[in-house]
Amino acid sequence: MQVLSVTPEIFPLIKTGGLADVTGALPEALNGLGVRTRSLVPGYPVVMGALKKKKALHQYAVLQGGKAALHAAEIGGLDMLVLDAPHLFDRPGGPYGDATGADWQDNWRRFAALGRVGADIAAGALKDYKPDIVHAHDWQSAMTLAYMRYGEAANVPSVMTVHNLAFQGQFASSIFAGLGLPQQAMALDGIEYYGGVGFLKAGLQAAWAITTVSPTYAQEIRSPAFGMGLDGLINLRAGELHGIVNGIDDDIWNPETDKHLAATYTAKNLKGRKANKRAIEERMTLDRDDGPIYCVVSRLTWQKGIDILASIIDPVVASGARLAILGSGDAGLEGALLAAANRHRGRVGVVIGYDEGLSHLLQGGADGILIPSRFEPCGLTQLYGLRYGCVPIVARTGGLADTVIDANEAAVAAGVATGFQFTPEDAGAFHHAILRANALYADPAGWTSLQRQGMKSDVSWDRSAQKYAALYRMLLSKRDA
Repeated sequence: MQVLSVTPEIFPLIKTGGLADVTGALPEALNGLGVRTRSLVPGYPVVMGALKKKKALHQYAVLQGGKAALHAAEIGGLDMLVLDAPHLFDRPGGPYGDATGADWQDNWRRFAALGRVGADIAAGALKDYKPDIVHAHDWQSAMTLAYMRYGEAANVPSVMTVHNLAFQGQFASSIFAGLGLPQQAMALDGIEYYGGVGFLKAGLQAAWAITTVSPTYAQEIRSPAFGMGLDGLINLRAGELHGIVNGIDDDIWNPETDKHLAATYTAKNLKGRKANKRAIEERMTLDRDDGPIYCVVSRLTWQKGIDILASIIDPVVASGARLAILGSGDAGLEGALLAAANRHRGRVGVVIGYDEGLSHLLQGGADGILIPSRFEPCGLTQLYGLRYGCVPIVARTGGLADTVIDANEAAVAAGVATGFQFTPEDAGAFHHAILRANALYADPAGWTSLQRQGMKSDVSWDRSAQKYAALYRMLLSKRDA
């Protein structure tokens, strides 16, 4: 089976969040199940720089305002198709905006081009390749499915995966003339969205199947509280909605071999975690003692509940815990955390930015990881935490609820607990969860048992890949019926 994955990000080349980890790891997991994935990605500078050779498989004299070419490449073991369109993607800054964080004003044009090319490939534009399934990821790839629906690939099964419904790709109706779609597409059952154009909405409308990255999130987005204005459409398509929890690349995230750690370790022998904890104390300028360190590795945003964390730092420190925080995001939240670090020198350490090596060290040496998200489609940091024996303390929402078993009295007694859950958006409940963690941490045998139980969790892509493969086969059967 041949699957074309259309994605704006892919690890290890271009990453702003968990989407890249998924699109980078899922193809390898599917390969063992008889599913070959080719990934279509934009030709950002970092991607073009990784191309050893350039041989155009297909060329466009004009694609959204300029020349473009499609190149085949194998990069990091990934079978890739790269859209080389310098007028759209050869820019400094991030994939969606400039160095200041401001979005590119022509993002609609950039990702409409990506979608157009994805649909062309689905229709057979390449001489020796035509996919059986097209799998689009998030709003930046969603127009692929709209172009397929209104073009020559309407009979090719498609999947739309929502990694975060909050990001929808909404644009003014004035862009419609530049999309090259028939007039009937600008309708309620097409790409029209509250009087404008909705890229994600278009993909949700056109997809043969819709997936989210956890079962609980699939149900949450059917409600107004989580549906972000799309709950009506999602409920109409509930029969095609599937929740498949993400996995992680357990070769990259492996405490037995991780080169970012001061010391490696296994579930049977956790001694190496102590050396990693000492390394965190040194790196984050924390006091050296035997109390717990709780880490945060996150975008510093409202969605991630970082304001809730900031509101309880003083009592958490008073409880004897230390905090090691890595992330970047809203300036106000960055400032609040830095102020807390200044207020509690030696007890709170903050590094603003993203550091892949430090994120591994924090998982390998911190005692727990705090994830107070208001909503979380899946979450990956709690999966890394489980893998590394860094106990997750999480809001009971989305994928966090699906992947962490709360250490209540019954679960601890049964030996199945893997972390702590609390009610989202409740600072008191969050603080109480940390106090529960402190209490179990004071029982070394109980805490070690909790860590080891978490490390037994299957957080790999194996089961999830099987579910994707089964979904693909079901869609092919539907096509052939």
